[in-house]
Amino acid sequence: MNINQLIFRNIKKNLKNYYLYVFALIFIAALYFAFVTLQYDPSMDAAKGTVKGAASVRAASILLVAIVSIFLLYANTIFIKRRSKEIGLFQLIGMTKNKIFRILTLENLVLYFGSLWIGIFAGFSFSKLIIMILFKTTGVDAIASLRFSSQALVQTLIVFTVIYLLIMIMNYIFIKRQSILALFRVTSSTEGKIKKLSVFEIVIGVFGIGMILTGYYISSKLFTGDFTTMPELFGAMIFILASVILGTYLFYKGSVSFLLHLLRKRKDGYLSINEVMSLASVMFRMKSNALLLTIITTVSALAIALLSLTYISYYSAEKTAADHIPHHFSIIDRNSADKFETALKENNIEYTETSLEVIQASVNAGQLVDRSLEELVIDPKAMPLPLISDKSVDWVDVSPKEVVFTGYNDLLQKFMPLKDSGMIQIKGKTEVIPQTYQGLEQEHPVSWYFTGGGVPVAVVDDTVFKRVKKDLDPKIQKESTLYIGVNINNKEKLEKANDLFKSTGTYEKLYNESRLEISTNQKKNMGLMMFIVGFLGLTFLITSGCILYFKQMDEGESEKPNYTILRKLGYTQGDLLKGIQFKQLFNFGIPLAIGLLHGYFAVQSGWFLFGAEVWTPMIIVMVVYTVLYSIFGMLSVLYYKKVIKESL
Repeated sequence: MNINQLIFRNIKKNLKNYYLYVFALIFIAALYFAFVTLQYDPSMDAAKGTVKGAASVRAASILLVAIVSIFLLYANTIFIKRRSKEIGLFQLIGMTKNKIFRILTLENLVLYFGSLWIGIFAGFSFSKLIIMILFKTTGVDAIASLRFSSQALVQTLIVFTVIYLLIMIMNYIFIKRQSILALFRVTSSTEGKIKKLSVFEIVIGVFGIGMILTGYYISSKLFTGDFTTMPELFGAMIFILASVILGTYLFYKGSVSFLLHLLRKRKDGYLSINEVMSLASVMFRMKSNALLLTIITTVSALAIALLSLTYISYYSAEKTAADHIPHHFSIIDRNSADKFETALKENNIEYTETSLEVIQASVNAGQLVDRSLEELVIDPKAMPLPLISDKSVDWVDVSPKEVVFTGYNDLLQKFMPLKDSGMIQIKGKTEVIPQTYQGLEQEHPVSWYFTGGGVPVAVVDDTVFKRVKKDLDPKIQKESTLYIGVNINNKEKLEKANDLFKSTGTYEKLYNESRLEISTNQKKNMGLMMFIVGFLGLTFLITSGCILYFKQMDEGESEKPNYTILRKLGYTQGDLLKGIQFKQLFNFGIPLAIGLLHGYFAVQSGWFLFGAEVWTPMIIVMVVYTVLYSIFGMLSVLYYKKVIKESL
């Protein structure tokens, strides 16, 4: 057999054994090429919004390179160690280390760049679909076309060639450093197996669980008033991050073994074949993979949290716009309103107008504020609030000594919550009017032009409103005291009305706003972020799933002699497969469950900063991530089924 035949047979063998690696390489190359193509696509100019589309994609492509590089280098480490006996045999028959390195280099050259070119072709084929998904997500009305970018091709080839050179350097160093005897021992020493659970492992196991729970507890208290300064808040965030990550590492290092040891001890060591095949492997192998599993879990949690938060903002766009302005169109001057309404009449669009007079008054609400973040600009004892008369709204009626707050911003409510009752003082230029606080309503009667950072609107009796109006403090008054809200009766004509709102010049005037425009802009910006985060999350999901799968391949090959013995003892393929299924449930389920928990508490601690809806977006993201992640667990079971079948 000559060298060329040997290389061809090795490639055929590797392609058969590492088909998922080849698939992952093709998939990643396709994703990267399609992603980079977006940078140079002229149609991306339509997706800029307030964030430059191409610039965002360019920044994300750097992260994508990092994810791809780590995956390919780590996967190569697994494969080169798995082929250590083969390399040792080559040396035994007289091949030099340099000749072996040349053989491996040629094999990798064909396999790697063959997969790369297939991936580039696939990426080009699907690039139009990806742009269409981006346009759909961001709400951009543009035509996507299939374009081949030579710049994207050159960039892709450069990136993957550099990664290939790094892989070859790793292989060269590995071959040069290993002796023949060491090569035959590599696979048996890659997994650190322990026979007995030490006291130290029990301690770090309990400590790891405690650190994770502590991080969860602090995150639940992050915006409840326990931290009243920005340094305290920032310090708490750093503590949560460090506690959860270190706790996760200790969890894999000792907690898993400790918990499973308790389960085994509870049964006095009498375990079924299924429990032996699943629990024993997890106990003795997960410790050696603690760092890898910690990285996978942490990045999974980060991907879940970021995708959930961006989807929350995207999903809440209409609700956020409705809180921003309570009507379809918000106008603060009579001339603009008349001009817009004339255009509506000319186009036979029926509408309803709501007009409110809004004034500003300094309010001492110190008795209502239980706590507040010290760095907040708003002083509860001298807080400028918009005032409206109860006669201007039909959903509240108060006496001359009562006041109702309405439309308090959810974010500000977290930092400066209000009590259910108390006294406030409304201050004019010379007069102070005491009022009894009657509670907080949800309605937003006026636009953010009057409420500023989301402060509530004070609804007072008409007599009190007139008293304050006669004693206004000119320093805190807005330029306009008139709020005009226009609602379109037929929702099907809303887009046409929005076009008229812009064409008549009404929208060009500062603080005249359209709810549809606010919602569209938020969807455009957050849709772009969601697309990028989803793209990176999918790449990491594929790479991390493949890494776990490759680890299971190694375990399956090392445990093959055990399956041979068990089959000879009379256990059927179905008996062994049940144990394997339990094993994969632990191997893939534990990192997934911990990642979901981390992501859940991360989202719960600050979702209100991003939108008004939390459960539906978060559950959708977690379910999709779980389903895609579970595919690799199923593939591992199928691989083990093949190993068990071949063991006898």
